Amino acid sequence: MGEETECCRTTGPGYETPLKAMSGPKEALLYVTCVYTGTGREKPDFLATVDVDPNSPTYSKVIHRLSMPYVGDELHHSGWNACSSCHGDPSADRRFLILPSLVSGRVYVIDTQKNPKAPSLHKVVQPEDIVKNTGLAYPHTSHCLASGDIMISCLGDKDGNAKGNGFLLLDSEFNVKGRWEKPGHSPMFGYDFWYQPRHKTMISSSWGAPVAFTKGFDLQHVTDGLYGRHLYVYSWPDGELKQTLDLGDTGLIPLETRFLHDPSKDTGYVGCALTSNMVRFFKTKDGSWSHEVAISVKPLKVQNWILPEMPGLITDFLISLDDRFLYFANWLHGDVRQYNIEDPKNPVLVGQVWVGGLIQKGSPVVAMTEDGKTWQSDVPEIQGHRLRGGPQMIQLSLDGKRLYVTNSLFSSWDRQFYPELVEKGSHMLQIDVNTEEGGLKTNPNFFVDFGAEPDGPSLAHEMRYPGGDCTSDIWT
Repeated sequence: MGEETECCRTTGPGYETPLKAMSGPKEALLYVTCVYTGTGREKPDFLATVDVDPNSPTYSKVIHRLSMPYVGDELHHSGWNACSSCHGDPSADRRFLILPSLVSGRVYVIDTQKNPKAPSLHKVVQPEDIVKNTGLAYPHTSHCLASGDIMISCLGDKDGNAKGNGFLLLDSEFNVKGRWEKPGHSPMFGYDFWYQPRHKTMISSSWGAPVAFTKGFDLQHVTDGLYGRHLYVYSWPDGELKQTLDLGDTGLIPLETRFLHDPSKDTGYVGCALTSNMVRFFKTKDGSWSHEVAISVKPLKVQNWILPEMPGLITDFLISLDDRFLYFANWLHGDVRQYNIEDPKNPVLVGQVWVGGLIQKGSPVVAMTEDGKTWQSDVPEIQGHRLRGGPQMIQLSLDGKRLYVTNSLFSSWDRQFYPELVEKGSHMLQIDVNTEEGGLKTNPNFFVDFGAEPDGPSLAHEMRYPGGDCTSDIWT
């Protein structure tokens, strides 16, 4: 907001265009959701403030922890009360970080403006209030709307049934307003969503039934129909389900969903975790929506693992603000990739770095080539630390030159696939990005060890900058 006071601001939060956002100030702080739920440590989850200013004496350190008032939340994703979608509204202010709790169903509202380095709890929206007014539970993705309301996707009902999911609306004072979608227009599964107002469209994805995924991953649950494989196309902003895209066997467990940032574009991508495909969705000539596989990560033949083949498990991805590059993490394989998507139909791999995973050197699991030779990935130590787990959540600097990576997916899945992560805690890395011709390289000077937390090792998940970023801001 600079030096402008409330009375004289001529614009709302964020930036007029995605390209203008790229020349915004360099990030100095990161807010990170940190979890004790599911680790055996009876402590409340917390929001960590991490210093990412290389000129600061506390660079790459946790400088503040805001503990939640309850135990058992499983903080997961986060969003803002206002973003660049409200740029034209001088009365709007990016002040409050919205923290949905995936397991408990609470929604925390955090004031980041009074003291950005030490944010404070502003309000708690209790699950009983949400269930009573909407029937919704398991809140996940939060986006602000240009109207001032906040919309949160919910993954099920209070009993964990997928058929109970839908979209929660909070008003600008964080009171439960109701459901966003029209009655009878709730999909079978829910997860992430992104809206593109110029095309009057919102698209959401489908993880699975909370009753299944909260217990860890069981392949039988996929066969039993407890996981999703669909994208849901809604009219925006009125919440009518217009089309269901069945991604089939190439699109099992579609998770993060992003349109290109340019609001005039009618294309985007969804990362399908289990089949490890990046699927592109797009508008057709008749105004309906279609999809095709744009990137495929082949499963690896492996020895000494629970299955003979290991999927990459694409868990998070993002698109640079200029829509030039797409980045994603393979949580099980252990690599982060950079693709040039200037031709959105034909992404080109231009960068790859190994920062963990199940097949790194020193692991009992080995990968096999077609001719029967075995191999393992060469993962660097950073500041003497062996990298635990696999890359999971990612966040990109506004200028596109620094990619931050955490490694916790969800506590029960962490325990199943990376028990060492639960025992020793998460870490955060920074990857330097070549934005000219492409290329990724780990920064040896940056390492945040969430295994060294005062209350014991914790699991670090999503990251946000106080000034917004490419996974929370939507342009209209």
